[in-house]
Amino acid sequence: MTERSSRVDIAIIGAGPVGMTLALALAGGPYSVMLIDSRRRGAWETDPRALALSHGSRQLLEHLGAWNAGAGTPIRSIHVSQRTGFGRTVIDADDYDLPALGYVMRYRELAATLDARIDPAHLLNECAMIGLTTGGEAAEIRLAGDGVEHCVAAQLVVHAEGTPGDEADVRVSDYRQHAVVAEVRPVPGHAHRAWERFTPEGPLALLPLGQDYSVVFTVPPDKARQLLALDEPPFLAALRVQFGGRLDFVASGARASFPLALRVRRQVSASRQVWIGNAAQSLHPVSGQGFNLGLRDAWELAEALLGETGGDAGAAGTLASYARGRRLDRQGSMAFTDGIVRLFSNDLAPLRCARGLGLQALDLFPPLRHFVARRMIWGARAWL
Repeated sequence: MTERSSRVDIAIIGAGPVGMTLALALAGGPYSVMLIDSRRRGAWETDPRALALSHGSRQLLEHLGAWNAGAGTPIRSIHVSQRTGFGRTVIDADDYDLPALGYVMRYRELAATLDARIDPAHLLNECAMIGLTTGGEAAEIRLAGDGVEHCVAAQLVVHAEGTPGDEADVRVSDYRQHAVVAEVRPVPGHAHRAWERFTPEGPLALLPLGQDYSVVFTVPPDKARQLLALDEPPFLAALRVQFGGRLDFVASGARASFPLALRVRRQVSASRQVWIGNAAQSLHPVSGQGFNLGLRDAWELAEALLGETGGDAGAAGTLASYARGRRLDRQGSMAFTDGIVRLFSNDLAPLRCARGLGLQALDLFPPLRHFVARRMIWGARAWL
């Protein structure tokens, strides 16, 4: 096997949207950067997933010149309610003088926009990591791909792909729920309104995407298997039932499902290593917080590194400062999503009443509603 060696200041493992965002945020700075990915370049071209991007994420991407205005469907209002209970509220972009609360975009569209701004000279594709050694003045990464073994020495290794594993440092909470995802055609059109409907089995979200809705239907595993097995008409009927006849649907695309768990790495930095995005925390999809949190990870890590004057990208003090700075946003996002799931995914009468009162309070007291909305749009920065 042929061997090759190289040296960079920062090696980013994972050339997905979070890894590419970090690379672009560092571009033009004092550090040499290499993006390493086990997939071929452009592997995301057939990815069917949809992403919910907050307005704050749009601002971040615009700053990097990586916002594709034509690819995102605006969310101008969000209707929040619960099934088998009273209470509802509506969050509207006009209340915040914003063009939209957020946007729904296909993963492949965002990846393509970011990728177009990446210098190919900084990419190493189709190379899987087979070893990592840290310590001293640099970490050493061993990679293998296409008959070549690469050895990359880096002051800092950024893990920007995958999810937290089963190490002792990782906290795992299984929600015992699966998310069934699909795209459905509503009648009449969605008018750029998103819906978050809480049911005893789990939250149901409808996000406007083009002329359709991207559906995230959270249910117990057995119910997920049943929904996947349904023909199109009974699947659409199941959606109608959940919304109490408020919405109608005439067509559905392919369906898929995946299990849901909260997986959190307690320490996001170690000797010459740092974890961002899903590699640091994997959240429940309710309220669409996880991906936006990952983009903020990338942005604030770049700020911390570019503010370092010592020239060592992997300096322990810099990484510790970054980890401290992310604590409020990470913990707030985890508590927000986890609390919503646990509060709403049951049919206990006292809690059903409390939820209804809470939703009514959001509707009747604008400052409380604004507090929640700003948290969803900007993360913890909304409070600073």
